[in-house]
Amino acid sequence: MTDKELILSAFKAREKAYAPYSQFLVGAALLCSDGTVYTGCNIENISYSGTVCAERTAIFKAVSDGKRNFEAVAIVGGKKDETIFAYPCGICRQVMAEFCKADFKVIVAKSEEEYEKYPLSELLPKSFDF
Repeated sequence: MTDKELILSAFKAREKAYAPYSQFLVGAALLCSDGTVYTGCNIENISYSGTVCAERTAIFKAVSDGKRNFEAVAIVGGKKDETIFAYPCGICRQVMAEFCKADFKVIVAKSEEEYEKYPLSELLPKSFDF
């Protein structure tokens, strides 16, 4: 799967976001090593600690299906009619570190043509581990 195809999957996932409080819609598409793609969207709750990010939604869906080997994630986000570079939050970065290798690709995109790509190790250089 190309980066652009993964980004398109993230945009489709973003359409399902539930964000009545922040109005910030996020979609993520997680590429497994076997080629399977899991998508996720952010799901807010009036009690903000109950909110779940798009990236964690996708990872948890994959893990709950028994997947453990991941190649990349594409993330898109922004207000309803805009997209910005929506980088994963610290909690999502740490969850990625739990399940992904240091060279796992994190793609943040405004569009299919305008995106940035980072290895996880660059976004979370000193992750918590044992």
